[in-house]
Amino acid sequence: MGKQRTIAEEITLKGVGLHTGQNVTMKFVPAEVNQGYAFKRVDLEGEPIIEADANYVVNTQRGTNLEKRGVKIQTSEHVLAALVGMEIDNVLIELDAPEPPIMDGSSKFFVEAIEKAGIVEQEADRDEYIVKDVITYKDENTGSDITLIPSDEYKITTMVDFGTKILGTQNATLETISDFKSEIAEARTFSFLHELEMLLENGLIKGGDLNNAIVYVDKEISPSTMKKLEKAFKKEKLRVKPNGILDNLTLHQPNEAARHKLLDVIGDLALAGTRIRGKVIANKPGHYVNTQFAKKLSKIIKLERRNKVPKFDLNKPPLMDVTQIMGMLPHRPPFLLVDKIMELSDKHVVGVKNVTMNEPFFVGHFPGAPVMPGVLQVEAMAQTGGILVLNTVPDPENYLTFFMKIDKVKFKQQVVPGDTLIFKCDLISPIRRGICHMQAYAYANGKLVSEAELMAQIVKTKQEE
Repeated sequence: MGKQRTIAEEITLKGVGLHTGQNVTMKFVPAEVNQGYAFKRVDLEGEPIIEADANYVVNTQRGTNLEKRGVKIQTSEHVLAALVGMEIDNVLIELDAPEPPIMDGSSKFFVEAIEKAGIVEQEADRDEYIVKDVITYKDENTGSDITLIPSDEYKITTMVDFGTKILGTQNATLETISDFKSEIAEARTFSFLHELEMLLENGLIKGGDLNNAIVYVDKEISPSTMKKLEKAFKKEKLRVKPNGILDNLTLHQPNEAARHKLLDVIGDLALAGTRIRGKVIANKPGHYVNTQFAKKLSKIIKLERRNKVPKFDLNKPPLMDVTQIMGMLPHRPPFLLVDKIMELSDKHVVGVKNVTMNEPFFVGHFPGAPVMPGVLQVEAMAQTGGILVLNTVPDPENYLTFFMKIDKVKFKQQVVPGDTLIFKCDLISPIRRGICHMQAYAYANGKLVSEAELMAQIVKTKQEE
């Protein structure tokens, strides 16, 4: 997956917001690893930050709009698409207005700014969600739907049907994200004449002009409407080209509208918060269905990662066998609940227990339906964690380990004879004065079976002679 990337230095762009009409200065600022994308409103008291998170989407009319604690960011998608397309993982976007500059209505100028700033690798590995199952979302009201399927890299296909003779049906595909700059970045935003009239009547697209929005004329233009448009766009004379586009704007590609829809999909799905390895198939996409899918995907990713089972090679020789474990822990059968230690560092430990029908607790828990008691799963995790803390002293045989606190315990799956339990304990904070605070997980059969926060302390029992 490679290393995370950010920009090498700050870079500033200036322009006007499409819908607000406000002049805005936007600055791309390098960010630390694992920070992702975030917007910072430097024009407001306290300079509040809004993370690029699908859960902050509050409105998708004419753009993807975010709001956190009353602070808003409008039309975020073109900037986010540029960052994803240039494979940037971490950056802070500073704004002195609620809306990024529209520039020419595409991501082209943002891509050029990123290139000018330079791109640098960071120390941390990239975080990537590898799609293993088909994920779908459908808007029943519009018929729009998005499907995400497994693929060897991030790919996007958009299929759009505008229901008008002037555009009809268009498709666009991005086979590899490295082609974003050449294939997608310069695709500009667009509007139909009937939409434009409504937007003008409602005081929207205050920053619009014929350089940053393609206008498709899907109806007859009356002389009065033409005058309104000429006034709005500050033009003495407007006309309709033979290809149905207002004024003399030239399309970059015949399917530029579909390519821009693809650009929007990339920007909106950035709100899922994680790089994607999979193929997106978007049918009649729009900001609403895009961001609803991003919310669904974000939840799936968080749930899977919470329950993700680390991969361990149980066939390799253990760091400690049961005899060595008994040389460190005071526990003895039948209360010794760890058979092997597979990994051990100053911050984590991995242990294994093979659960058999010979366990004495199965006699009464339960006759005819043997299930390992949850409290013993916690005890086994604690014993594994005991190895971690006892490894910090030169004479572990002279110490006992005592529980101090057990918190946030959850049992998710039954443990039965024949299961192999894998315990993983990670320090939550550094060990101090023999006190160990750790997050512990137990896995079996490729699933998380139990988890808990544990705090224990080692106490010396024998004095040195």
